[in-house]
Amino acid sequence: MIFSLIVFGFIRQGCICPVGAIQNVMKTSFDSSCALPAVVLALFLLPLVLALFYGRIFCSSVCPLGAIQDAVLLHPVSVPYRLEVPLRTLGYLYLALAILMAAGGAGFIICRHDPFVAFFRLSSDLNALTLGGVLLVAGVFIGRPYCRFLCPYGILLRQFSRLSRRKVSISPDHCIRCGLCKNSCPFGAIRPPKDRADREKIVKRKKIMAVLILLMPLIVATGALIGAGGSGFISRTHLDVRLSERIYLEEQGRVTGTTDASRAFWESDKDPEKLHELSAGIRKWFQRSGRLLGGLIGLILALTMMNHTVCRSSDSYRADPGDCMACGRCFEFCPRERLRRRQIRHKTGLNNA
Repeated sequence: MIFSLIVFGFIRQGCICPVGAIQNVMKTSFDSSCALPAVVLALFLLPLVLALFYGRIFCSSVCPLGAIQDAVLLHPVSVPYRLEVPLRTLGYLYLALAILMAAGGAGFIICRHDPFVAFFRLSSDLNALTLGGVLLVAGVFIGRPYCRFLCPYGILLRQFSRLSRRKVSISPDHCIRCGLCKNSCPFGAIRPPKDRADREKIVKRKKIMAVLILLMPLIVATGALIGAGGSGFISRTHLDVRLSERIYLEEQGRVTGTTDASRAFWESDKDPEKLHELSAGIRKWFQRSGRLLGGLIGLILALTMMNHTVCRSSDSYRADPGDCMACGRCFEFCPRERLRRRQIRHKTGLNNA
């Protein structure tokens, strides 16, 4: 982790990384004129492939964004699970916004607003330093707030890690329910044992599930409407849309003077009508795509709420493979694991002797 922080963080200045590579992949997927370098594609795919076998080892051992947050984690406090689940929605929104802007040619928002690049590059960008400083101050008490609640690549790693072949597991036969593993995990990845719910609670949860199923189309439609409504604001981040608006205002005499972009446009003798047509097409694309992504996020929210109405029981502590950062802290605190390691060392010593 220290090596990653020095090399990939301060020496490589946080670029290029799998987090930002999401945008490169989406850009080339929608724009045939852009080429995707093999190195960028490998950086994007390799952590996902490894997550299928070993979980989120990229987060624990390679990512400089996670390393700088781990470096300031001094007094970790647990975030209530009911609060943590809705906070993760921010990551889905950020991912959707990054995909929409990159695919539509409006820019790379992840790279533009990376919270820690200003520290890696020793930049004087006040806005970036403020955002990164707020997250680092929060990171003193909350384990990796950016990774858990905002990182768009973390959304992908979370889903791939759920399919991991080798994941952190707590054997019910050996668990003594001491709770040390849960207390040692600063990321809230350890779930405590749950007794079987009584009949009254099960009936209540089933009613909530039924209501959510009935409301699912409404939730999806609401998400689509919000996505389509917000697409107008997002489309204005596209250079051609902004230029079209400026040219229109100058044509109507609503503004005085010209900007560098509008002056270059007038000097090129291009047809303003064609620019306005291009802008209208870009707006329509953003509206359709925003409606689709908004509906998808609405569906994810509905399914997430439905998932939490299911009554589950367990006899021991359980490590959630999606939330686990593969840092190994729980292994260090587990008394049964420490005993097993001593036994292995003892046997190894006897064999060597």
